[in-house]
Amino acid sequence: MREEAPTLAEHAPVSTSASASLARSKKSCWFLYIIETERGKLYTGITTDVVRRFQQHKSGRGGAKFFRSDPPQRLRLSLSFGDRSCASKEEYRIKQLTRKQKLAYIDEKSGVCVLN
Repeated sequence: MREEAPTLAEHAPVSTSASASLARSKKSCWFLYIIETERGKLYTGITTDVVRRFQQHKSGRGGAKFFRSDPPQRLRLSLSFGDRSCASKEEYRIKQLTRKQKLAYIDEKSGVCVLN
């Protein structure tokens, strides 16, 4: 039996609930991200869609309580991982770092050379 090529409708955007079930059925890429707040704090999280998650944090709807008193300003880093487990382990490791260590991590991963 011959497989048919996917139609355009199969690649159309889907609703949030549909995308959640789609994410469970297909292997998805996970991202670790670090956001800097207006006051300079660093927030680390994981997601399958960095742009959507950043917008959730900015809007206050579906975002972390962390941002209630100090809104997100910019995305500092985004790294992709093959699965949720790897992303979660790296997230935990980064959350154990000091601010200075996190900034060094961001510089290292983004290819920035800091001169003293």
